[in-house]
Amino acid sequence: MKSLTINASQRESVGKKATKALRNAGQVPCVIYGGDTIVHFAAPEIAFKNLVYTPDVHTVVIALDNGTKINAILQDIQFHPVTDRILHIDFIEIFDDKPITMEIPFRTVGNSRGVRNGGVLRFNLRRIKVKGLASNLPDVIEGDITQLKIGNKLYVTDVASDDFTILHPDNTVICMVKTSRVAVEEDEDEEEAEAAEGGETPAAETPAAEA
Repeated sequence: MKSLTINASQRESVGKKATKALRNAGQVPCVIYGGDTIVHFAAPEIAFKNLVYTPDVHTVVIALDNGTKINAILQDIQFHPVTDRILHIDFIEIFDDKPITMEIPFRTVGNSRGVRNGGVLRFNLRRIKVKGLASNLPDVIEGDITQLKIGNKLYVTDVASDDFTILHPDNTVICMVKTSRVAVEEDEDEEEAEAAEGGETPAAETPAAEA
């Protein structure tokens, strides 16, 4: 998984007055939980651009001004209800030997048969919640939809991996091909071509047995 480094300053004052002063100076107050102690720090709002305003997920190295570096992941973020400016961010410290929980983006690969026949691909999940060691988690989870016909579904079990545990029920649907007004029946020529590739002879062309 990709990692970003954020240069930050550890802060001692955590009251409302100090927090307001930080925000007025263009800084975002942050907290890191999960370690031996809770760490309060602040960094310029622009430093979080590539972490917050992206569909990708990252681990983060918080490089404090005292020389300390902490590996973490973003846990929660608060935005101003009117301006959408970042008000506060919570991080969780991560360790090499402790699994973490994250939502990983999902991406399809392949060209669905059902979509080629006029169906529409609908998504129930855009991100998949998983648990595993940070070093084992992928940047994106891919699912092959090539064989999905109209009415077929792709389940979370179809993208399972030994590298992580999926935290959704096994019957959770990621996406499915739904019918539409322009949908057509499966192409028989396509079916026959696939049967031929598999070494099968279409029933209609099977030679009659000799008398």
